Amino acid sequence: MNNLEQILDKVKQNQVVAYPTEAVFGLGCNPNSEQAVKLLLDLKKRPEEKGLILIAHNLELLRPYIDESQLSETEWQRLNTQQEQAITWIMPAKTNLPRYLTGKFNSIAVRICRTPAVVALCENLQSALTSTSANLSGLTPCRTYHEVYAQFGQDFPVLEATTDGKTNPSEIRDIFTQKVFRAG
Repeated sequence: MNNLEQILDKVKQNQVVAYPTEAVFGLGCNPNSEQAVKLLLDLKKRPEEKGLILIAHNLELLRPYIDESQLSETEWQRLNTQQEQAITWIMPAKTNLPRYLTGKFNSIAVRICRTPAVVALCENLQSALTSTSANLSGLTPCRTYHEVYAQFGQDFPVLEATTDGKTNPSEIRDIFTQKVFRAG
């Protein structure tokens, strides 16, 4: 992670960056910057109505996005329990969240990610990050920073570190019903 400071600067400048997660590289930005999120959506050719995932290394950085009043102790335990498989949870969103994060939903997808690169980014920024797979439309998600450079170009801001080596991207589940929207 020799280029951590450079990547932190890019996020602070509301740019999109790539960073390693559990299985693949993610594209992320400051979730509180509409300008940054719009750049991300344009880059991915992703419709806003789909919403985005937010990740952080601890729950405190995700709380500003979650409607805590709808959660019982059971849901908090689910969210805080570390699993072998990474799980992205569909949670009730605070009503004031912008549609560029939630899309057409009244929920927000969040994941506690303890990949060292994500921990370093979120600790330094004191913020969650948006997270969507680092790949151009129709191409396979990148698993190394070399693959990110190959798809996005040598000038693209990439945190040069490794994923956790997991085989599959995170599972996506509803925090209340446990319904699986994407198998991991």
